[in-house]
Amino acid sequence: MAADPDQLIGPSSTLIERGPALRFQFIQADGAKVSALAIRYQGRIYAYVNACRHIPIELDLQDGEIFDLSGHYLICSMHGARYLPDSGLCVAGPCQGRSLKPIITKEINGMIYYVKPINPADSAT
Repeated sequence: MAADPDQLIGPSSTLIERGPALRFQFIQADGAKVSALAIRYQGRIYAYVNACRHIPIELDLQDGEIFDLSGHYLICSMHGARYLPDSGLCVAGPCQGRSLKPIITKEINGMIYYVKPINPADSAT
């Protein structure tokens, strides 16, 4: 699938292993703007809707600061919920067992694109 330039997230070089997330917005199929984060973990890029699964507030209190001090978990700055970076699964905190909503991404020529908008029905669960 060729990436549409309107789906650009940003340059791959901005994502450092377990470093600050790259914040972006995308448009859902229903036209709603959604805040999201892209991270690099174990050499791969992962992107998620920027909303805690406990209460849907943005995960990062400071822009892009999403990893805990160990660099092994994504952490909600409000509730302390911990998520696995490679799956979005909540393994500790008030939303344990639920997962962040993933955004499918692709790297092309040093740039990151999202290649599949989230279906609004999928984000209701």
